[in-house]
Amino acid sequence: MSYFAGVDVGSAATKCAVIDDKLRVHGLGLCDSGADFKAAAREAFEQAVGQAGIDRQEIAAVVATGYGRTNVDFANERRTEIDCHGRGAYQYFPRAITVIDIGGQDNKVIEIDSAGRRITFSMNRKCAAGTGSFIEEMALRLKIPLDNISDLASRSRDPKVSIGSYCTVFAMTEILGKIRDGVNVEDLVRAALVSVARRVLETMAFTGEVVASGGVVAHNQIMREILSDLLKVEVRLPPDPQHLGAFGAALVAAGS
Repeated sequence: MSYFAGVDVGSAATKCAVIDDKLRVHGLGLCDSGADFKAAAREAFEQAVGQAGIDRQEIAAVVATGYGRTNVDFANERRTEIDCHGRGAYQYFPRAITVIDIGGQDNKVIEIDSAGRRITFSMNRKCAAGTGSFIEEMALRLKIPLDNISDLASRSRDPKVSIGSYCTVFAMTEILGKIRDGVNVEDLVRAALVSVARRVLETMAFTGEVVASGGVVAHNQIMREILSDLLKVEVRLPPDPQHLGAFGAALVAAGS
């Protein structure tokens, strides 16, 4: 059996997926990208290889993707995250889909046709609104552990609470004003997640089936519900949504 790996070096987290020649996932790796992308790539890779229970020499090819893909010095090839996220999503949902990826520092929307070809895409890297950074900043200001965000948002009872500011800085000021006015933390947290979703969805018109991925979705399961509510369709999740780009890169490595 042959094995292949994909390494996705994001600005916030680095992921790795190891698959076999039947395109089955055998190992996953995840670590903070930090200030040394090369070290993060190797750490995530070693985690995935270890979880797969194989030796490094058994990996036939490695493909790198993501913001820091040029730092993966052991990769055989490099591909854009747009390509790899699209491939990964289509492998799980082989039909016409729109892929939403919400990461730590950017978000992506990719439209795929029924043959798996990319039709169009949009990507935001110029503002923290619509990304995990916005959620982290809110959690810091409210002194809430990131692990508690989804649970708090699920306990919101006032859907009318909203955050209208487009800028992260102004949004934080708006949140502080609502705290002063006595708005419940649960309602504020959900409103912040809705704000992130709205920033993503305004990038293009959505039609048909939608698949969501990325660290924000993986760590905040309620985001799928929020996106579904806003789009009026059931948004689907792939297995291990944070590793979708790494999985797509591994598919490229396998020649799929």
